[in-house]
Amino acid sequence: MTVWKRHHDHTFSFNALSLLVCGVVAGVVVAAAAFPAAAMSGLIARDGSRAFASLPSQLRDFSSPQITRIYASDNKTQIAQFYDEFRSDVPLKDISKYMRDAIVAAEDREFYHHNGVDLKGAVRAFVNNNNGRSRQGASTITMQWVRMSLAYSATTPQQVVDATEDTAKRKVTEMKYALQVEEQLSKNQILERYLNIVPFGNRAYGVAAASYLYFRKKPNDLTIGEAAMLAGIVKAPTSMNPVSRDGHQQIRQRRNSYVIPGMLQMGMITAAEAAAAKKEAIPHKVKQVGNGCVSVARNSWGFFCDYFYRWWMSRSEFGANAYDRERRLKSGGYRITTTLDVDAQKHARHRIAQLISQKNKNALLLAAVEPGNGKVRLLAANRRYKLDNPSDPENRLSSDPKKAAKGIRGSYPNTTNPLLTGGGDITGYQAGSVMKIFTIVAALEDGYPLDYTIKAEKRARTHYIVDRDNDSACPGTHFWCPGNAGGGGEGRYNMWTGFGKSINTYFVPLEERVGAENAVAVAKRFGVKFRSASDAEYASPKRAHQWGAFTLGVSSTTPLDMANAYATLAADGRHCSPTPVERIVTQDGEKLAVGKSRCVRATGKDVARAALDAARCPVGDSARLGRCDGSTAAATKRIVGHPVFGKTGTTDKDKTAALIAGTASLIVAGYLVNPDYPNHRDRLRHDQVNPAVYRTLADYMKGKRKVQFKKPANEKLAHGNS
Repeated sequence: MTVWKRHHDHTFSFNALSLLVCGVVAGVVVAAAAFPAAAMSGLIARDGSRAFASLPSQLRDFSSPQITRIYASDNKTQIAQFYDEFRSDVPLKDISKYMRDAIVAAEDREFYHHNGVDLKGAVRAFVNNNNGRSRQGASTITMQWVRMSLAYSATTPQQVVDATEDTAKRKVTEMKYALQVEEQLSKNQILERYLNIVPFGNRAYGVAAASYLYFRKKPNDLTIGEAAMLAGIVKAPTSMNPVSRDGHQQIRQRRNSYVIPGMLQMGMITAAEAAAAKKEAIPHKVKQVGNGCVSVARNSWGFFCDYFYRWWMSRSEFGANAYDRERRLKSGGYRITTTLDVDAQKHARHRIAQLISQKNKNALLLAAVEPGNGKVRLLAANRRYKLDNPSDPENRLSSDPKKAAKGIRGSYPNTTNPLLTGGGDITGYQAGSVMKIFTIVAALEDGYPLDYTIKAEKRARTHYIVDRDNDSACPGTHFWCPGNAGGGGEGRYNMWTGFGKSINTYFVPLEERVGAENAVAVAKRFGVKFRSASDAEYASPKRAHQWGAFTLGVSSTTPLDMANAYATLAADGRHCSPTPVERIVTQDGEKLAVGKSRCVRATGKDVARAALDAARCPVGDSARLGRCDGSTAAATKRIVGHPVFGKTGTTDKDKTAALIAGTASLIVAGYLVNPDYPNHRDRLRHDQVNPAVYRTLADYMKGKRKVQFKKPANEKLAHGNS
């Protein structure tokens, strides 16, 4: 009895309050019909409800979450999309008349005849709800839009609760605002806003999203049956879900027994059209729309998409913290054109596939940058950009024995790690002699000309201090005495010949004379990041002067780092920060002043031109200021067919292999590495990385005009005695 009494008391209180609301509604609707201005003023407080007078006078301005779409550099090819809610607003003219009619027939048949509040509907719902019948709502389309608007404009959790909880107070709020909205907006404007915000189930919000999700159509192309199905879902998107067994039957029943007959009754369609519409198929399955980089349109674009996402998340312009930045990306409705060249990317991935399997534990990584603007044109690897399924893994055990013993799997064939660009646990890879270019630049800046000659020995004796038991220590000392790869290499060399043959025992003494700290400083100005803690320590002002091995490429870098560093030479010494973005446009067509690369002078124009002249030797081209004698990637010039420059790199015991090659139009950096186990025992070969680089570059340059590199105005940078 006690339990029954509590329920009875609650019902009595609720009904009494509902009756009060109905009385208030009646007064408000009559006032709105006869004196619309009065309904919009505080005068309605005289009708017995202080609740109206205490509410704000206007709905807050709000913007419902919109899909952000990411495009390639052609501004046509969609790469990916990001969203919190799958929604994209469309104007009413782009929505089928069938859809407009169906939603009215399903949700508010008096829509065109009331002032925001349907008095008859409210009374009918009140009577039904208190006579033991199934509960009915009395919310008009306008009131529903008000409710969703208040929820989206909420700035606190409590405001969201107030806007959505099932209380009489909320109904009063909706009614008051609905009357105001009807004064300020036309019926078509209200209908457009409603159709763009209402949920249609299966994570589809708004009619454009629903049309695409269920039918892969634009909303203007919906048939009567399709429109009626979508309109029927709105009442209860979960229980009316056509994908579930029960939901499929329920939405068929609602479409055929309520929505379509309503359209017929209201004169929106003919009897023949109604009969045909009822026979239209209802989908049993929907293909969820991709969200984020793991759902890129082509898997090979995944690493670029990931680079874009990390770039966005690093920018303070998009929010004060990571949460705000991600919300802005996923709800801002931007159209973002990136720098990705889909043809270059396709060719790069093809060249990689010709040389190495995606199931290989070693990773062949290619990154390309356009000099002078920092635009990243491609990021390719022999990996699938994909999260490996832990319950059904494709990835093999790590090639690192210690990790494998613990059951840890490697990053092949599936990974979402930023292998090419760095970040998170990826600090980069040793790339060997490609780093010698920074010593050349430092030497030129210090007044050493390209023809500066050093007699290289089999082992260079230096004053750099290492442990006595180090293999490269001079016998019986703690001084570093490195040799050349493969031994030998004695002779007299200058920067052209020493770089062309990659003579360690030329570059280490040159670095010692210039100062290792100055070579490190050049690398920093050229955009090289020292991500690992040990590299950052060695590169610090306290330690850099003793980092003799720096010129031999012992620090970790990424292909993107080094492609952009070499692009600085081709840009006459101006370093442009790498960027994945061409332009960002808002929903209103406004172009944001974000994404353009920041370019600064990293070295003098003549220094850059002189250093680039020496860098033509390793890749089989001819220097314009001096004479090359030997190369380490001679096929590059022949295959590319344009003036080229670049450098190969190899680390101790061939644990990595690298080639950077570039023209005046594009710089491609390729690394062959084992990202899971840097201390592996394999010998990685240039016959994989070199062809991938120079053939990718050749593909890009095909049909383009040949552009010669410029000579420095200061001839003394080449010949000290001239």
